Amino acid sequence: MSSAQSPRKVLLVVHPSRDDAQKYAEEFRSLLVAAGFEVSSDSAEGAELAVVLGGDGTILRAAQLCRGFDIPILGINLGSVGFMAEIHKPSTKELLAAVENRSYKYEQRLVAHYSIHRDGKEVANGWALNEVVIEGVPGAMIQLFVHIDSHPLSRWGCDGVICATPTGSTAYAFSVGGPVVWPEVPALILLPIAAHALFSRPMVVSPDSSIAIDVESNDAHLFADGFRRTDLKVGDRVVITRDAHTVSLGHIGDSSFTDRLVAKFQLPVEGWRGEK
Repeated sequence: MSSAQSPRKVLLVVHPSRDDAQKYAEEFRSLLVAAGFEVSSDSAEGAELAVVLGGDGTILRAAQLCRGFDIPILGINLGSVGFMAEIHKPSTKELLAAVENRSYKYEQRLVAHYSIHRDGKEVANGWALNEVVIEGVPGAMIQLFVHIDSHPLSRWGCDGVICATPTGSTAYAFSVGGPVVWPEVPALILLPIAAHALFSRPMVVSPDSSIAIDVESNDAHLFADGFRRTDLKVGDRVVITRDAHTVSLGHIGDSSFTDRLVAKFQLPVEGWRGEK
């Protein structure tokens, strides 16, 4: 690399409390620096790639750092198998080779956008890679009135409502009975949590639709990806649509979403595919 060129930059995001992640990060950082890379742990500006050492939760936090920067996020799973990271952990040298040669592949993931309207004015907005959740306090039911494309759908007395992306369909939405949606399917998944209603099934909604949720109870809160919280008031309206931006998730291996699904849930695939 000539002195006239700026060094290539990598954002390195590490799980804060895993010793194995910290050890792997130290070794990988040393290799990157020796290869002439600049390494940052807190800013994606100027970076060509974000490398994440941890699980899906760490990737969600990396997505926040990368918001506004069009760079892929390459997740290396050091915990239990997730859905956004690699299935198998590469060696640090294998990972360095993939970064140096840009031999990773990446895909664009749909992101949800939300805005909160109070007394006719927008008072907050944000985004989520996995899901937007409106919930009450634990053990308390809330009243929510849902509209799709300005048409009333249903009023639910429930523990809350989830609006998930395909990426988030395997997270909170899955745990309360939502469908598994392949990442390349453009859609928003809407489902109530423990609704006292005749109709409370999960729904797959067009990504071009607008979902409006009127809050008719006190003590309601909005969570984006589980850690960005906004308190809601009676009379607030939450509008959820597809965000103008996407998130690029990268992989260095050839594993598909199907492979990650099989690995995560240890699905019984032997026998019917011809394996011995």
